[in-house]
Amino acid sequence: MATRKKGLGKGLSALIPDDPIEELLKIEDEDKNEKIVNIDISLIKPNENQPRKEFDEESLLELSQSIKTYGIIQPIIVRKLEKNYEIVAGERRWRASKKAGLKEIPCIIKDMKELDSIKIALIENLQRQDLNPIEEAEAFEELMKNHRFTQEEVAKIVGKSRSYIANTIRLLKLDEKTMNHIEEGRISSGHGRALLSIENPKERENIAKEIIDKKLNVRDTEKIAKEIKEVKKEKTSTDNVFSNTFLEDTIISDAEERLMQYFGTKVQISKGKNKGKIEIEYYGDEDLNRILEIMIGEE
Repeated sequence: MATRKKGLGKGLSALIPDDPIEELLKIEDEDKNEKIVNIDISLIKPNENQPRKEFDEESLLELSQSIKTYGIIQPIIVRKLEKNYEIVAGERRWRASKKAGLKEIPCIIKDMKELDSIKIALIENLQRQDLNPIEEAEAFEELMKNHRFTQEEVAKIVGKSRSYIANTIRLLKLDEKTMNHIEEGRISSGHGRALLSIENPKERENIAKEIIDKKLNVRDTEKIAKEIKEVKKEKTSTDNVFSNTFLEDTIISDAEERLMQYFGTKVQISKGKNKGKIEIEYYGDEDLNRILEIMIGEE
């Protein structure tokens, strides 16, 4: 998997320009000069909700060599559990320290709830651009589904726009093989979004292979996806048995896509014989109010 090295060294507050990191970590003024303590490395365990799932072995080896030479320059952040400590930020340093053979590692112990721990782990990785787009999408979805965050709240936490959050989460609608291509850096998230309009998994797989083999850019992929869609529309117009059904499905699919873009959340249209219904998903009261404001045009 390709590693990304941008965004290093700016500090977590670079992600939340209007919300100081002290507030997110719930640090009181008198607690800003926190004590650094050395903790037995065997007592520290990774956060199961850590959004980053893959760690580049070559990069870890380089870091472990640096740690052997210079030691740990920046302590990791942990929270106390019953008998152990859980990593909030710094899992990569912890892994490299184990490789370097360290018995203890400098830590700052934070008193925080599980959700705060998840938020900080997500923010640290996003700030360092260590997450691939699929891991990023899964992390956003975790905050929204399991912790009732709205898209606006997630956007504020990570310093992104609401449309960025919505478009990233859409990648999870892709099949496993295409998501693996994105995770491993063979195609970009932009390619993935373009491939979303190709419903047939085999057809999508063939186009993904073509993207990789021919090094097609996102614009080329969008053009191919559009041509496939137009060919299918043309074919249905000559199909006496299935034309009406396919055209209706295409119209409904297009309408769902437009409504999802407009409301920034999942929308499903169900068509009956003489009537239908539109279902709009929301996550909590604030998200419902946001959708209502969009519908009735309030500021």
